[in-house]
Formats: sequence, C-alpha cells, structure tokens
Amino acid sequence: MPLSNLSDLPSFRREWDVLLECASPGFDARRLAELARSADWSRLLVLAEEHSVLGHLAVRLGGLEENLVPAEIMQILMEHHRNQIFSTLGITAELFRLLEVFAANDIPALIVKGPSLAMQAYGEPTMRSYGDLDFLVRQRNIRRATESLQAAGFQATVPLSAIDAGNIPGQYLFCKTDTKLIVELHNDFTLRYFPRPLPIEEFFTRQIRVCLDGREAPTLSVEDQLVLICIHGAKHLWERLIWIADVAALVSRQTGMDWARARASAKAVRAEHLLHTGLRLAADVLHAHLPEDVYALVRQDALAAKLVARILRWLPGAGHTPPALFERVAFRLRMRGGLLAAPAYLLRLSLSPTEEDWQAGGEISHNQLLDRLRRPFRLARKYGRGGKDSD
Repeated sequence: MPLSNLSDLPSFRREWDVLLECASPGFDARRLAELARSADWSRLLVLAEEHSVLGHLAVRLGGLEENLVPAEIMQILMEHHRNQIFSTLGITAELFRLLEVFAANDIPALIVKGPSLAMQAYGEPTMRSYGDLDFLVRQRNIRRATESLQAAGFQATVPLSAIDAGNIPGQYLFCKTDTKLIVELHNDFTLRYFPRPLPIEEFFTRQIRVCLDGREAPTLSVEDQLVLICIHGAKHLWERLIWIADVAALVSRQTGMDWARARASAKAVRAEHLLHTGLRLAADVLHAHLPEDVYALVRQDALAAKLVARILRWLPGAGHTPPALFERVAFRLRMRGGLLAAPAYLLRLSLSPTEEDWQAGGEISHNQLLDRLRRPFRLARKYGRGGKDSD
C-alpha cells in the first residue's frame, strides 16, 4: 500500500482497529481474532511499521489460534521480532559499556526512554523497538561526555567548537558507523519543549534502578518518566501510536504509581495539560485503566480535551497527514495554555535556535542573535510545505 494512502482512514479502518487492539494493554484476544479475520495483511504490516508497533503486532498475533494469520505474514513478524531481540541485546551491551565510560570519567548519567522505558512499561526490553540510547547529562558535563564518547568510537554531530561557543542543539547526537547506533545526550537546556526548564537536579535525586539483562541501570523515576514521555509525545504532536501505547503500558503496569508525585512533577514544569493529554489518549484510544480520581481530573481538563480532538484527526496517518503551519502553531499555543504563558512559550520555541539554525550552510555560526532571528523564517519554510516535526 502506498504510504500516501495512510491519509485515507476509511480505506484501512479494519487494520487500524486491529492495531489499536494489539497496542492496548488490556487487549481482548477474542476480539482481536475477529478483527484479524477481515484485515488486509499487507496494509496492516505497513500501518504497524509506520506507527512503530510491529513488536506489539508480533506478540499479540503470535498468541492467536493457529492458521488464523497467514504463514508468510507470521514469518515476517517473527523475523522482525527475532531481529528486535538481537538488536536489543546489542544495544543493552553497549548501554552498560557507555555507563562504564561515563562512570570512569565522573559523568553522572540517567537512561531516559529506550530500554528503561521498555522495562518499566512492558516488563521486557524486546516488546518495544528502539535504535538509539538517550541519556540525561548535566550541561556542565557535556564537553567531557563528548570527549569520552569520541574516545569510545562515536562521531559527534555537535563539535567541541560549538559547545565551547555556547551553542545549544536540540540534542547532543553521536553515531557509530560500524553498529549504526545513535546516542543522544539531553538536559534542561536541550529539552526545550518542556514549558519550563526541566528540574534536572530533582530528576537525578529521584532516580531509580531498573534491571536490564540481569544488571541494574540508573533511570528516571516512573513518575518523571511518565511526564517526560507525555511531553515528548506532545512535541511530536502524538503522530504515532507507539507514543500513546507507551503511556498506556506504563500506567497499566506500574500499579504503584504515585499519582500525587506525577502531578507535582508535571506542575513543576507547567505541563499539567500535556500530562492530561497523554493520559486521556491512553485511556480513550487504548482503554488504559486509570484510577477513578485521576481519570475524573483528566476529564475535567477542557484544554486537554481540545488537544486530543485535534490529535485524533491526524493520528491514524502516522505523520503522513501533518497539520498545516497555522494548525501547528495553534496546537503549540494550546499545549502551554494561558493568555500570557502560551504566547511566551511559542515565542521561546520560535526563537531558540537548534543545530539546524546555527549549522546552516555547513558552517557553525557564532552569532546567536542572528540565529534567533533566522529561525522563525526557517520554520515557516519547513512546515509551510508540510515538513515533519524534528525541532
């Protein structure tokens, strides 16, 4: 099926329903079997891949009665799952090697998303696919972390000269050509989609340990992880089902969630509406169970309801039907909420240059004022022609 057809929801309504059932933490095997019998399998595979939930599809369909899924389709899914297992093992090994590198250079680091989220949300790292490793690192340690990663065989896309000049990217990205592994370093300076700066010291204070392949690794508390993935989903306009599935799985599996702590974490960065949006999507789209008082609070958030209504218009298209520029601006304004706070938030995003701004033309700019003034025009060109969100 051509990817452009993903914008036509009625043409793959049955496949979309199968995908929603597979991604639901409380999926019904009998209902899934009924839906699967009328599905177009080629459409379903394309849709699942675009929404990054092939792993969910493989696990759920693998548990259905024999011969319901065509053998060739099951073979593709099982092959994908095997590759995902091998990839996860390799990434986990590299994860611990990098943690040792950071420790040897006295660089505290926390894992965010990726393997830690897979364990917290799904209970095992192979359910969710990921091709990169994300770490939270204090800004004062970025230069030393860059040097350490370069010594470990990684290439830095943000050179030391840019770091010394004070240029702040969207993330400090590193790649390794032999494994194609990507490593991203984040902190309160790079995570600019947080309505207020991330309280990084509190995140480090509340860190927990998660068990990966028999070893423990430092990561965010469950409550902080929840807030982070809700803001991350909002950053990308919730264009893919995987981000909603992560929220649904996390709140469903973590039955000991401290909801007061989660609300406080969101309030500290003025992301209450974004948390409520993620939770409402998880509950309404994937039937995640929320405590009654939490769900009642989420339902009372009128702004979150408006954001969800907009998201549902473009969600099935998996980013192939992105909102137009002005709709994107309106969404960003509503993300923050408030007559004064919303325009200030949008203005900060519009005038905070990333590497796409200060690396324009292949040369690193050292004129931050010019980069700030140039950024809104670049964004207008990019999203005016339907570009995808990456800033």
